[in-house]
Amino acid sequence: MEFRPFCHAAGVQHRGYSRRLQRVLTDFGSEDSFARAAQRVKEHYAIDVATSAVRRHTLCHGKAIATLSATPPATPVPQLITQIDGSMIPIMQPGRGPDARKGRNLSWREVRLCSARAQGQTTALYGATLGNLTVASWLWRDTARAAGLGANTRVHGVGDGAPWIVEKFQENFGEQGGYLLDFYHVSEYLAAAAAVIQPKHPQRWRQRQQGRLLANKVANVLRALQPHRESETAATQPVNTAYQYLHKRRDHLDYAAARQQGLPIGSGEIESGHRHVIQQRLKLAGGWWKETHAQAMLNLRVARANLLWNAYWSNN
Repeated sequence: MEFRPFCHAAGVQHRGYSRRLQRVLTDFGSEDSFARAAQRVKEHYAIDVATSAVRRHTLCHGKAIATLSATPPATPVPQLITQIDGSMIPIMQPGRGPDARKGRNLSWREVRLCSARAQGQTTALYGATLGNLTVASWLWRDTARAAGLGANTRVHGVGDGAPWIVEKFQENFGEQGGYLLDFYHVSEYLAAAAAVIQPKHPQRWRQRQQGRLLANKVANVLRALQPHRESETAATQPVNTAYQYLHKRRDHLDYAAARQQGLPIGSGEIESGHRHVIQQRLKLAGGWWKETHAQAMLNLRVARANLLWNAYWSNN
């Protein structure tokens, strides 16, 4: 039997990778393309590592880190702010046969990203999945629990008016709070209508309606839109679209109460999350992902955003 004292002390073996080196590979591989990550290892540590090794270790730890979750606070928070939205990433389905590159199918898949934080906190907890709406709904509630959701917590949801978002909010939090339409998303509908109703001064008209919305005078906004609604056969219907959008969602326009309580009226937090949690790594130019690999990378990105990175490497 051969005994190598240095290998034993350093935790390495022939043609192996120490835990410390695996962390470096995963760190760089979760931030840059695998090829660029290998270059960074060479630049910072003077170690030549194959791109395939960076990919292998990064994805391996991406799968393992999914078992780690944030610890909820000891006491549930009184007020929780939560959001969810979808972001598209490029997915590749390999072809059949000996050469998987031939006949591969390239498409776009929606990643559903959710966030939750206690009122007054500056950072949120995130969750991300490529799963269906049921999986996304479970993840949303689990993320809220990790952020401090309790039986008596009031929940403030904010986002666009996508039916699936409103439906899942009601399922998870409906009895504990309310859902608010993103004010800036609503303003886009008003801006499109303003160009038709008041073409010479569209900004002035839009700002007047925005002021009415902030004061919860939704009926006034609908009355301003009503006389200008296009017929159903019109090629474009910006005014009618704005009217229908607001009329169908009147229960989610309580901006006055949100502002009074210091709660956000826009979904900028989740939009920012799309950029720094998902898109920064998973939407690199020319990059396509296998679905399982994409989820592993999402696990790494979420763990880093949720400040679980050091805990994972300390416990393994």
